[in-house]
Amino acid sequence: MLLENKVVLITGASRGIGRATAIEAARQGADVALNTYRDETAAAQVVAEIQALGRRAIAVDGDVAQPESAADFVDAAVQALGRVDVFVSNAGICPFHAFLDMPVETLRRTMEVNLHGAYFMVQAAANQMVKQGDGGAIVAISSISALVGGEMQTHYTPTKAGVHSLMQSCAVALGRHGIRCNSVLPGTIATDINKDDLADPKKREYMEGRIPLGRLGRPEDIASVVAFLASDMAGYMSGAALLVDGGAFANFQ
Repeated sequence: MLLENKVVLITGASRGIGRATAIEAARQGADVALNTYRDETAAAQVVAEIQALGRRAIAVDGDVAQPESAADFVDAAVQALGRVDVFVSNAGICPFHAFLDMPVETLRRTMEVNLHGAYFMVQAAANQMVKQGDGGAIVAISSISALVGGEMQTHYTPTKAGVHSLMQSCAVALGRHGIRCNSVLPGTIATDINKDDLADPKKREYMEGRIPLGRLGRPEDIASVVAFLASDMAGYMSGAALLVDGGAFANFQ
């Protein structure tokens, strides 16, 4: 029970990595607050699964790109669950598009959700942790895309590099308060964000062939790493980044 009796907040928690992380946190003994956006049915299902594990859970609807959503989410979590011990910044989008004719609105929305949203949410959670006075853990979901390029992801990869950089700077800014900040860099994980891209059998076979472990990642592969970083087992880790990609980054040749 790595997170026994802790309160964990997760953004983008109704599907994919966020959903898996919420359920894993509950399995590890935590009560969980979920941020979701216009996904009421899926959010209710995650809450029900967490409650079936004997833990408390709430879902709060809010667009992370809006600064006020951060304070609303943290305040609702504290009111319902009492405090904030762990914050997981996971919400993100990746609308694949070519570079030369990238619509301004697509670029802007991706930046606002992935990077600005992470900033607002982490800031609100950190302020609550400082107010509590006994530290905490923040984990941000970056991406292998923080380290490599992507032809159809020129708007997305900079946001994920920024999320990793944000965790490094927050580790410095918040260390004096006992708050650890780390990032997780998933490789290709089969989720809603890339299901259309991976629907092409040739593309999927190519991606699997690039991964030494021979398969795409599952959301649960990331959730377990997040639970570790959030736990006391990682008590001396801050400003670090863990690449979780089945060996893909190492497979250059």
